Amino acid sequence: MRFQKLIRFIPVLAILLLCGCASLSHVGHTGLQALTILHTNDHHGRFWKNSAGEYGLAARKTLADAVRAEVLARGGHVLLLDAGDVNTGVPESDMLDAEPDIRGMNAMGYDAMAVGNHEFDNPLAILRKQERWMDFPLLAANIYDSSGQRLFAPWHLFRLRGLTVAVFGLTTESTAIVGNPEHVKGLVFRPAIDEARELVPRLRNQADVVIALTHLGFDESEHPGVPQTGSRVLARAVPGIDLIVDGHSHTQLDDPVLESGTVIVQAGEYGKYLGRVDLLWTGRQVRLTGGALLPVNLTEKVDGQTVPPTVPLADDPAMLALLTPFQEEGGEALQTVIGHGNGNFTADRAVTRSSQTALGTLACRALMEKTGADAAVMNSGGLRAGLPSGPITYKDVLTVKPFGNTICTVDMTGAELDEYLRQAASFTPGSGAFAQFGGVRFVLRGGAVSDVFVGEKPLDAGRMYTVAMESYLAGGGDGYPAVKGLQGFVDTGFVDADALREYIARHSPLDPAEYDSGGAVLRE
Repeated sequence: MRFQKLIRFIPVLAILLLCGCASLSHVGHTGLQALTILHTNDHHGRFWKNSAGEYGLAARKTLADAVRAEVLARGGHVLLLDAGDVNTGVPESDMLDAEPDIRGMNAMGYDAMAVGNHEFDNPLAILRKQERWMDFPLLAANIYDSSGQRLFAPWHLFRLRGLTVAVFGLTTESTAIVGNPEHVKGLVFRPAIDEARELVPRLRNQADVVIALTHLGFDESEHPGVPQTGSRVLARAVPGIDLIVDGHSHTQLDDPVLESGTVIVQAGEYGKYLGRVDLLWTGRQVRLTGGALLPVNLTEKVDGQTVPPTVPLADDPAMLALLTPFQEEGGEALQTVIGHGNGNFTADRAVTRSSQTALGTLACRALMEKTGADAAVMNSGGLRAGLPSGPITYKDVLTVKPFGNTICTVDMTGAELDEYLRQAASFTPGSGAFAQFGGVRFVLRGGAVSDVFVGEKPLDAGRMYTVAMESYLAGGGDGYPAVKGLQGFVDTGFVDADALREYIARHSPLDPAEYDSGGAVLRE
């Protein structure tokens, strides 16, 4: 199936005034079928609006309800889809295993969700609990257990009035590497292209419209040597997919992208936008008649000032009533001030994932102080937010470190540490695996490590050193060398966020300049 026409409508907040193309008004007489797909991805616990009043499920529901009413009034159909990663990012959500997010999605009328890699931040038992909460199918065709059985439903057929829509799910194969090793053990993430090649012809025989709901990412893998299929690659490799609703890379595609006859959409992150795609089934083929990202109360900068939307979306009252108890639960403890910052510790992805940062140094020093280790290493993807200038609360700490990893130590000879540093420093800048270091500095030249210092002394190849890291890396997460189980390995049981909280309390006020090492690694 090929899309023949693309018309992007203007994504204004006055969504109730949006009208479809003229041909859609004759659906009842011509046999044409209009289908609107509303979509989100990479929600990451943002069930509540932020301090600027942006996004949140209550405003998102108001917007979705308006679009749904408009489409249904014209005789069209609506499906509301999410491309995965409901978990991890906001303490109020993380503490409750994303129950408020899932209950809110139920109230919004979501029709399906793809399994994201961050769904495996929790043990499978919690994921199964979350699945039981869902009033919609959780889809992933390419995740199998060790016996060869699929872990989740591979697809779902939506039999609408006069139209059948097939939605199948795919999860990035890199989950085997970036997922928590303890939680993905024994699971097989088969290549997305192989699964799609098998499923699409079968679904084409059963449905008028075939949609891939994927947590793949728009482009290629960010992990060298780790197989990962981006949605553009999927579109080129597998014909017959009408639409790919994607996630994982947090890509804001303001316009749908046409790739080899398949349209790809992705709506950024956190529910900042509600994606909309308008399709028309002619009885022979699918046409794309509109596509845009609809902002959910996003502010903008004008002359350096933050300006709210001209016509803000009201919070849906029923959704607000549903979510308020969740937001209030535990809120008092989270707002406890534990320290103070004399400047911002940034966690901007573009910076943290390409250079040593003050926040990375701070987090590593917290691990070292808690364990008495000589050195520490962590992946930049484990730093999920920055620390503010001014009062620092427990909530701030949990937002930086939301995964609940324990702190591990391992004893290495100087020669072993030299090799470990080489491997840890080899990850491509820009990836979540990119390493932050504490207690060491060295030169990386042509893939080789030299001039290694531990503390203030040159590396001694024969000496034993203790290295601290989080359990995620110790188990081989993000492609790091697995050290769990080696002689001299200890899982202390200390939680990383608690260690960071203790460090901040002990060393406040914190000055970012004191943690700006100038680069623990000099790359030449």
